[in-house]
Amino acid sequence: MINRFQSRTLPRLKNSYRRLMSFALVGARSWLFIAAAFGMLILSFVITGIFAPKVIFFPSGEPDFVYVYAKLPVGTDAAVTDSVTKIIEKRVASVLTLPSGKRNPIVRSVITNVGKETASANGTPADRQPASYKSKLTIAFIPLNDRIGVSTSDLLEKIRTKTSDIPGAEVSVEREQNGPPTGQPVSLEIAGEDFNTLLKLEKDLRRGIQKAGIQGIEDLKSDLVLNKPEIIIDIDKEKAGREGISTQNIALYVRTALFGTEFSKFRDDDDEYEINVRVAEDQRKTVEQLLSSNISYLDMSSGQFRQIPLNSVADIRYGTTFSAINRKNQERLITLGSNVLTGYNANEIVGRINTEVIPSLEIPEGYTVKTAGEQEDQQETMNFLVLAAAGAVMLMFLVMVFQFNSVSKPTIIFTTIIFSLIGVLIGFSLTGMTISIVMTGVGFIALMGIVVKNGIILMEFIEELRLRGEDLRTAIIDGGATRLTPVLLTASAAILGLIPLAIGMNIDFEGLFTRLNPNFFIGGESSIFWGPLAWTIIFGLLVTTFLTLVIVPCMYYNVEKIKARFAKKRREVVPAE
Repeated sequence: MINRFQSRTLPRLKNSYRRLMSFALVGARSWLFIAAAFGMLILSFVITGIFAPKVIFFPSGEPDFVYVYAKLPVGTDAAVTDSVTKIIEKRVASVLTLPSGKRNPIVRSVITNVGKETASANGTPADRQPASYKSKLTIAFIPLNDRIGVSTSDLLEKIRTKTSDIPGAEVSVEREQNGPPTGQPVSLEIAGEDFNTLLKLEKDLRRGIQKAGIQGIEDLKSDLVLNKPEIIIDIDKEKAGREGISTQNIALYVRTALFGTEFSKFRDDDDEYEINVRVAEDQRKTVEQLLSSNISYLDMSSGQFRQIPLNSVADIRYGTTFSAINRKNQERLITLGSNVLTGYNANEIVGRINTEVIPSLEIPEGYTVKTAGEQEDQQETMNFLVLAAAGAVMLMFLVMVFQFNSVSKPTIIFTTIIFSLIGVLIGFSLTGMTISIVMTGVGFIALMGIVVKNGIILMEFIEELRLRGEDLRTAIIDGGATRLTPVLLTASAAILGLIPLAIGMNIDFEGLFTRLNPNFFIGGESSIFWGPLAWTIIFGLLVTTFLTLVIVPCMYYNVEKIKARFAKKRREVVPAE
């Protein structure tokens, strides 16, 4: 088969290429080929506009972990949170258990946290503090390779539906986050100075999203909690003054009673330990018990230690306040965040909010409403990739200018980078694949290197043939036919080498050699993450290889003819000495 390819197929291919280039390099036909290439580029943008592929930040497949977060009113006792969490556990178990009542084999573990380690990966540092009113269920599944054919996304949606109506609790269901930490998929920032205006803008924004009928948002939640309960101790300063006790003494006593105060350390051979003193538990369970307890203090006027009940100089009242006041660029900030339901795209949702909702709001001067979170991180990553690609192009261009001692030849080669967009855009649009900002961007930078290398191989040999004395047209045809083999080998080797990565082809070599069982399957974890990168290079090379072999010679042919014409005119203008 190899001999047949070497002796028959490859010569036929070279002869066909010679005939094609001999046809193209006649009269204005070369310009028609170039125009056709630019027409294909425009057509690719049109096709992308019609069959717009979905765009995501990082690729993600079926989740390996599902997290169920529960949040009760601020100040809820841990015992109450635990009782509500047990209800959630039962509902989650009803989803995970098989119809036969047996344990689901794809579930590896279910772990519950109440009060501690309950923060989401998208949460703020304040969310990571222990809180008695929060809980978290972590559902871990067995590896993807061991559960081929089972959709954990369906289980996630069933859990989300089953736990959506817990009275008094805000329940959100999330999957694990791929890639570096980012904000929530849908994140909206409202910034300004006056809280009343900020709250009005928040209501208008929620109303606008609902009116626009934007689907796919799980539940927009604000990071500003207005009803955090607090107990305020009002000190009668006149009475306290008569008793000879200061407000500082009272404040220190209350803190010591509730949280304790370190007064010494115990040391042994291994470590040292804090010794804290606080009021006995049966004297601090309720506010009334705390108020009726006695404060011991030194009366500075008499120089004697005294004791008085706390309620003789202080009263209490209950109120609510803000949980925290967040600021950004010295402005008060309210952030609305939400996950995206399965089947919806965060970029499309945020795009509609930016075009349909935010412009319709009446935003006072000095206030801003904008998208943030994952979208902000995504924009920063895009800017970085564009800058990296531009830097790579500049460096390659400088090297090629020194190599060819010309600006026109590197420019011709670098037009193939633009043409490589044809294959990438059409490939993703017609196949319906999802574009990943990060992996597709990295794949395009890698594609640039392969495309430029093929152009250099072709252009360098054409220049070599011209130095040997061949005329322009013959050198282009002979050089292209001679370099056809390495160009095709480079492209085919890259394409064939990336196909296993693109489709997720998996072979268990240990099982193959020890048990004669390769456990072969398609669609592993590698294809989920690396697939967009691999397909970007494959789609680009399928189109750009042809354009490199045909359009680059046509452009070189016309550029050299134009340069020769200008050189001839300069010789005619300059008189002979």
